[in-house]
Amino acid sequence: MSVIAEIFRKEGGVYRDRFGDRMLPSHRRVMRDLEQCRTPVLGGHLYLCDDCQRTQSAYHSCRNRHCPTCQGDRAEQWAGAQKQRILPTDYYLITFTLPASLRPLARSHQREIYNLLLRCAAQSIQTIAKDPQYIGAQPGMIGVLHTWTRDLRYHPHAHFLVTAGGVTADGLAWRTARSSSFLMPARVLSPIFRAKVRDALKAASLYDSVPKKAWKQDWVVHVAHAGTGEQMIEYLGRYLFRPPVSNHSIEQCEPGKVTFRYRDTKSGLKKRCRVTSEEFIRRFLGHVLPRGFTRVRHYGCFSPGSAKKLAVARSLLEGLQGTATMLEDSQAPTDFDSTRHGIDPEDPQEEEAAKPSERLCPFCKKATMRRIAEIPRAPRRRCAQRAPP
Repeated sequence: MSVIAEIFRKEGGVYRDRFGDRMLPSHRRVMRDLEQCRTPVLGGHLYLCDDCQRTQSAYHSCRNRHCPTCQGDRAEQWAGAQKQRILPTDYYLITFTLPASLRPLARSHQREIYNLLLRCAAQSIQTIAKDPQYIGAQPGMIGVLHTWTRDLRYHPHAHFLVTAGGVTADGLAWRTARSSSFLMPARVLSPIFRAKVRDALKAASLYDSVPKKAWKQDWVVHVAHAGTGEQMIEYLGRYLFRPPVSNHSIEQCEPGKVTFRYRDTKSGLKKRCRVTSEEFIRRFLGHVLPRGFTRVRHYGCFSPGSAKKLAVARSLLEGLQGTATMLEDSQAPTDFDSTRHGIDPEDPQEEEAAKPSERLCPFCKKATMRRIAEIPRAPRRRCAQRAPP
């Protein structure tokens, strides 16, 4: 049973009554899907145990990307596909964070600011990567948007998985970073990123909505060596398809109150957060993405239109793998800390209900249940037709 879905079923009506006139359509859709997930409303199938002759109903999932119980298989599929494309080299994780003064604007213009955040972050990396002092080539990059902290507060930032090198402009060589333990300085990335966001906001006629102090403060950019590509794809896969909070994190649900645990980013210790049900729903919905928004982007040789460049990079790297230089680079120590970037390695992933072929009878624990009937979906409610004038 989904604990989070139960919270929405019990408290969602009150929330809608109070804030319904201000809710975004995407928020309404998520609330509806979570409330209906794995209930008779969505239909399902009836199973029979041939041994004990008892039956069990299994209802369909909503498949909403924000549902805590519907994304476990997608994370595995995505990670498997990405592992076929990544290059055999070291990687860095670069994190770009919007300052607090820009977060109100990001919340009210999500699609524009999220697109702008990812685009400007990628351009900042590419600008420095061109400099021979650091790489002198364009690296491959995978960018992922993230909007929450461990306690569900709004904190938009972007993580970029970046290759420790790139293909030169003439396409004839793979140039690695000058140092095996250093890619590019955060202190240089920060002002470039700030300037690119400023120019993009001016172009979008949103510059005047930002407090002037935002352009005088330092913007947070963090660069960390992240080991091999396969390791990071596993991390990003969990990042990409996990909800802001999992069912396993909910410790207590009382009338009007929700208690959930999380791991503190700085100390690494587990803490508890107790909020009203209304505040829990508000925080959860604050991380719902605009409809159709793609939270993962590929740049450089990883971009969708760069298959030929990716093949060249792979052949160049495979040719280098036998050299002593490449072996030494692959031994570089990693300072990547998953907890610092909001990834909790101990947080279990939600899983889909057992597949029909693997559905063991929960009653006798002996036989496999057999599908015998389909449970139809409940008819959708239609608004009453208005009488003619």
